[in-house]
Amino acid sequence: MDSGGKWDDVDPDEVQAKIARLRQLVESARSRSRSSTALVDRAEVLGLVDEVEGAVRGVLTQAAHVLEEREAVVAEGRAEAARIVAEAERQRDSLVSDTDVYRVAKRQAETLLERARADDRAMRQETDEYVDAKLANFEVTLSRTSEAVRRGRERLAGRSDYAAIGPDEPRDD
Repeated sequence: MDSGGKWDDVDPDEVQAKIARLRQLVESARSRSRSSTALVDRAEVLGLVDEVEGAVRGVLTQAAHVLEEREAVVAEGRAEAARIVAEAERQRDSLVSDTDVYRVAKRQAETLLERARADDRAMRQETDEYVDAKLANFEVTLSRTSEAVRRGRERLAGRSDYAAIGPDEPRDD
């Protein structure tokens, strides 16, 4: 979907609910006799798969926006640091005529430069933590989605833990 789509503000709990519904559909599907194969409503399952796919796409869109915002914040921080450094250099040049004034100016410029660098480091750290948190959330959601899809496919293909047991055999009671 485009950036104005309904998945821009995806709730991970909503994605998990859709995956749980998909699991419930597969688990409650009517079994074929003497087989681990089940009949599911294709349209309903595909509809839920489409919804989960759209949600994952929305999470990816969110991650891309977060990365774009991070780059903008870093660029803004660098521009501010460059402005501060330029201002410090200008102040230093205007005070060079007197040695004592020059030393004071030099110390102020160094202080401003260090403060700008510290601000840049702090801003970068906060941005990286924010992006990491968003990506970690996305990773968990994607992992859960992937695991649910894998288990569903295994069940549909008859490769579940019950497939190893073999066909139902008559019991002698």
